[in-house]
Amino acid sequence: MSKLITRKSRSGFYHDLFVLVLPIVIQNLISSCVSLADVVMLGQVNQTALSASSLAGQVQFLLNILYFGLNSALVILASQYWGKGDRKTISKILGIGLIISMIASTAAAVLAIACPTAVMHIWTNDPELIKSGAEYLRFVSVSYLCMGISQMYLSIMKSCERVKLSTAVSTVALVSNVILNAILIFGLFGAPKMGLAGAAIATSIARAIELAICIVHFMKQSLIPKSIRNMFTIPKTLLSDFAHYSLPALVNDAMWGLAFNMNSIIMGHLGSDIVAANSVVTTVRDLCTTLGFSISAASSILIGKELGENKMGEARKDSSSIMFVSFISSVAAGLVIFVLTPVIPGMVAISDTAAGYLKVMLYINVFYQGGQIINTVLIASLFRAGGQSRYGMILDIICMWCWAVPAGLISAFVLKLPPLAVYAIMCTDEFVKLPFALHHYKSGTWLKNLTRSY
Repeated sequence: MSKLITRKSRSGFYHDLFVLVLPIVIQNLISSCVSLADVVMLGQVNQTALSASSLAGQVQFLLNILYFGLNSALVILASQYWGKGDRKTISKILGIGLIISMIASTAAAVLAIACPTAVMHIWTNDPELIKSGAEYLRFVSVSYLCMGISQMYLSIMKSCERVKLSTAVSTVALVSNVILNAILIFGLFGAPKMGLAGAAIATSIARAIELAICIVHFMKQSLIPKSIRNMFTIPKTLLSDFAHYSLPALVNDAMWGLAFNMNSIIMGHLGSDIVAANSVVTTVRDLCTTLGFSISAASSILIGKELGENKMGEARKDSSSIMFVSFISSVAAGLVIFVLTPVIPGMVAISDTAAGYLKVMLYINVFYQGGQIINTVLIASLFRAGGQSRYGMILDIICMWCWAVPAGLISAFVLKLPPLAVYAIMCTDEFVKLPFALHHYKSGTWLKNLTRSY
């Protein structure tokens, strides 16, 4: 690893990086804190509410993977055209993102409203969890439609280095979510005590607020053309470039999300104790890895802009510095999880068995998140910024679908290993892919200018 990264950086690098990183860190930190607050609040209701929300939340998780993939896909081209100064093309890239996201978001909303019980059957066969989760899905479905629009708009703003806007909008929505959660879950200030359903309603209202702010900002901004006609008049060459450079990133994240979701399905059939423990572990890990993933998001914007400006040498040097910063952040995240592990189980009302699972799973994540951060920076940031999203797609699909998922299924249902052993085996995927990702990074073949003249 030491041969692939360097502490030496160009003058101004850390300023340029952290001007982008800081707002993203704040946004992601607030988002993780909201998730943690949800876990704590629902954990005070009962373990069924906590487990049901975790499983029903897999629909949102899949959508988030799609949004993350689209965000990466849009940034690949939009950040380079931002470096080139072509704002009309950036508007058309937004149009591509909106078309894809709204098709998926609408489909998810329809399924959540029309057949929530059937959807819950995908993740569990526990009747109590299915009933509670189905109720949650009905109320949360509206949020899918709102996010389908707002997340694409905020992604484009980030590509144009307007990360503070995204942070401000998301902060308003997420803080609203926490406040509304408390009111509707526990029936504060005279509101009805709705439990799990209250959490779903709070999420839908918060996402509607987020969308309203985005619409108002779009009408007032002058960064990209406001013409809807221009936005959806997309040249064939741009569609071709999106399919070649960006679509693999979307497919990559979709396939990774499905594979990760398979892990939830496997654990959903191993009992509510492991499901409850996993819902807490995921939230804690997301909170502790905020800095690492924020560096990844900022890096794709920074490197993409430099490549669009044709500054190849600067992009190469900055990528090495990014690797160093990412490695340090992964070590720091592991230390934080290690310190928090004895404390976390006492923060939620779960069974003794679930608490025992939780402690061991947190210790596993002391190491797992390190591989996750480094791989995310390489595959979802640096390679994609230079148009090498196809390599990451192939690597992720092989490691997840030819190793992690089969290993999880065999260990759980053929070998019938204990739940913790199954979880540990499913956490090996990041370390299987890491040597290949580092080798490709070292080759430097991923550094490319992708822009055209329109």
